[in-house]
Amino acid sequence: MARTIPYVPKTDPGVPSFSLGLTDSSQEGASTQETERAKSPESANLIEELDNLVQKIASSAAKGKNKSPQIQRETGGESSAKFRTPGGLYQITDDMKQKCYIWGTRLKEDADGNTNEYEEMCTLIGQGKYILMRMRLVSLQAKSDIESQIVSAICLILNQKNEKRFQEQIYCLPSDIVCMALSDHPKGEFVSPKTEKEFRVEAYPSFIPFIDRKKLTSHPYVSFRLIFAPVCHMGHWWLWLINTTKQKCHILDPLHKRAPSDKRKQVNKFTGYVFSRLITYAGGEPLQKGENEKKIKSSYVKISGQKTSYDCAIYVMKWMELIEPENIKKGKYEWDNWPQEEVDHYRVEYASRILLSEMNKERDRAIRESSAIRLSKPSSVLLSPFCQIDSADIETA
Repeated sequence: MARTIPYVPKTDPGVPSFSLGLTDSSQEGASTQETERAKSPESANLIEELDNLVQKIASSAAKGKNKSPQIQRETGGESSAKFRTPGGLYQITDDMKQKCYIWGTRLKEDADGNTNEYEEMCTLIGQGKYILMRMRLVSLQAKSDIESQIVSAICLILNQKNEKRFQEQIYCLPSDIVCMALSDHPKGEFVSPKTEKEFRVEAYPSFIPFIDRKKLTSHPYVSFRLIFAPVCHMGHWWLWLINTTKQKCHILDPLHKRAPSDKRKQVNKFTGYVFSRLITYAGGEPLQKGENEKKIKSSYVKISGQKTSYDCAIYVMKWMELIEPENIKKGKYEWDNWPQEEVDHYRVEYASRILLSEMNKERDRAIRESSAIRLSKPSSVLLSPFCQIDSADIETA
């Protein structure tokens, strides 16, 4: 896998950039309550003001006709979602998400100095059993680099969403095989210096079951088929957008507007070859034929991205959910970037989304043990990466 070394939490003497326990995300997109108003001069003035506002909006839309539509922000609708388990009916509240995040990302150490980092926390049931150990979830702690297994888990979860976007238009390719391939071909060499062999999908049998062959190839009844493929190399994440119908590829990099070096250009050529081989393995047509398969071109899209050195995976995961490729205009995708505290909060969202997923065989345990947590400190303090949590701060029922 892309990063297989034991995870070590980062420390920083600075000031935490976010507070998570004080904002109810379910209120972010809530509309104001309607009230009945009697007819009056005030009502007439209000109608006139609304008419002027509509005209201004129409005028603004005309001016921005060539601008990419903004990525819609999440309104926190998931906070009010309900689901039933053998243990009863539960509601996913912000409080539950925060407790779930703390339970999943918190390491314990025994008297001998051993930790529970290898404890199996989640088993996603789909085409196979995708198991996540605690050490993978710990990488969602603030200001930490996120493990490739977390990104793959989100891919698997998104692909199961009952939405047209993920059932007919977009397939999110789990990152395991491409990350392993880049580990074996670290400079994008087509012949691995480790194995002295070219890339073959069959060389990674443990990860083949998690590839959805039907979604990886074009369907005749779908007008277009897109593959969103996250890539991690040397600790940095970026996202490939592959149109298998037009055989056209774009790259969205949270940090770079173009390939930062000739080495990256070579890595991109090799990565494109890997994707083409995966598509062919699934029964589709290669992105290019013959020797041209090793020369697949990919254009960078200029897009506002990360403001830190450690949030690239967050942007890649969110872009898989929200990016509309048809809105790429002249090599640009214009949108209002998230404030940093919102980016930080997505770490809580992703931890809870994985652990509380219907695909998680261990979901009942996650609910039970998360619900038992009692916090003696405000959650905003406990969720800070600079706060040391011990048994005095967290009680269990």
